[in-house]
Amino acid sequence: MEALNASFVPSPHIPATPAQVLRKSQFLHFQFSSIPSSFVQSYDRNKSSSKILTTLSSSVSTETLDPTEPALETDSQQETFDWYAQWYPVMPVCDLDKRVPHAKKVMGLDLVVWWDRNENEWKVFDDTCPHRLAPLSEGRIDQWGRLQCVYHGWCFNGSGDCKFIPQAPPDGPPVHTFKKACVAAYPTTVQNDIVWFWPNSSPEYKDILSSKKPPYIAELDDPSYIKTMGNREFPFGYEILIENLVDPAHVPYAHFKLLPGPPAKNRVKLDREGGAPIDITINKLDKEGFHASRFGGITNFMAPCVYKSAFSLPPKKGNEPQRRGLLLFFCVPVGPGKSRLIYTFPRNFGVWMDRIMPRWVFHLSQNRILDSDLYLLHLEERRIMEVGPTNWQKACFVPTKSDAQVVAFRRWLKTYSGGQINWGGKFSGALPPTPPKEQLMDRYRSHVVNCSSCSLAYKSLNALEVALQVISFGSIGAVAATKQNAMSAAARTSLVLMAILCFAASRWLAHFIYKNFHFHDYNHALL
Repeated sequence: MEALNASFVPSPHIPATPAQVLRKSQFLHFQFSSIPSSFVQSYDRNKSSSKILTTLSSSVSTETLDPTEPALETDSQQETFDWYAQWYPVMPVCDLDKRVPHAKKVMGLDLVVWWDRNENEWKVFDDTCPHRLAPLSEGRIDQWGRLQCVYHGWCFNGSGDCKFIPQAPPDGPPVHTFKKACVAAYPTTVQNDIVWFWPNSSPEYKDILSSKKPPYIAELDDPSYIKTMGNREFPFGYEILIENLVDPAHVPYAHFKLLPGPPAKNRVKLDREGGAPIDITINKLDKEGFHASRFGGITNFMAPCVYKSAFSLPPKKGNEPQRRGLLLFFCVPVGPGKSRLIYTFPRNFGVWMDRIMPRWVFHLSQNRILDSDLYLLHLEERRIMEVGPTNWQKACFVPTKSDAQVVAFRRWLKTYSGGQINWGGKFSGALPPTPPKEQLMDRYRSHVVNCSSCSLAYKSLNALEVALQVISFGSIGAVAATKQNAMSAAARTSLVLMAILCFAASRWLAHFIYKNFHFHDYNHALL
């Protein structure tokens, strides 16, 4: 899962020489590689504020990596992480249609995201009409730019105030001004082309943006960087999503033939996939997250949602600027057993490819990578729930340094949140039942309907499939309806041939659509 941006972007799988880098077919794989220090920008390890955590980087020892031992340097260990006092990403702006309200869920809260054209801002409300609790996300934006509930027509402005109740007599009491007629409006902002919200609508947080902002990524606003975004819904929880993203060791196995394995020093290939030891050091862990390094490469988990890995490459020519990039994952807790990933890989090199290649084409390969370990993670989460999420450190055997970031995340979760998300008492802790695999891995519901590029491509390809079938049957009909002596043999042959080719193309296209926009299984045993 640490590898997404496949096939069409220059490879981060570092080869022997810089000239070979851009000839590779993968980009995201930088995240999972032990990047040579000569390729990575040096950084200042502030030893005065935190010591290097040798617990996770010393020997391959179960005792050394035992997460129950208080060996990690942590700041303010008695503090508790407040899950409802954080900014959360909701969706990329590019995947939100300003004409309609959108239903989203974050931290167990049902939300409606809509564009207020009167204030030229995205708004995030509680997805519940105060009248009869109908979902506002099923409503519309009326001609005055208000959010309208389609059950009884109640209308709300960008502050959540009710502005119109059709059933209230105009000469009666102004019931639309009552507090109970208002919708909970959450603090909302757009940063780095992503809509963020604060999951507390209390008046005291109305101006929270002035004192606390979402994590800012400067490269996403840099015009010299390309930053194609994607999003995906997953049938496993936030905890599983994070620990999978920070784990480089699974890449050559779970994503076999989809991504190259991470390079390693002094590798001795002992199996088909070529796995090898990965040297990861945790430099700091506190309530805000953790910092890690691998051969000079820096990664950073910014609690609760952002995982960032920075890299740089030497210029191809002496007078060119240094090539830089980031791997960015925005991990959203949706509910027990459900999570959302927003991902992007900003970089200042190879930008021409993203400018000429349709966004949906990139998503085809990225979704294939995400699907290759989705079922594993779904089942893994259920096994963890059987032993109890607070017992993760006792149930899982993590004796090598390649698991250092996974252990660090679980240590952070245990130290500051009791080993699991605090859902505010909204859930009992039980996971949703496991559906059939075809439904569990259905790409249409988990991605296509939420992606403006892929949904448009899906509609266009389906229209093309129908057009090919119409041409095919139309050609056969024309041959059948025309008298034999009214059409030359060559013309008849051409029409029949065209009908066969169009029908075959429509069948191939139907298979392509199903495999790339609905369901594509990944059988690891037969690879």
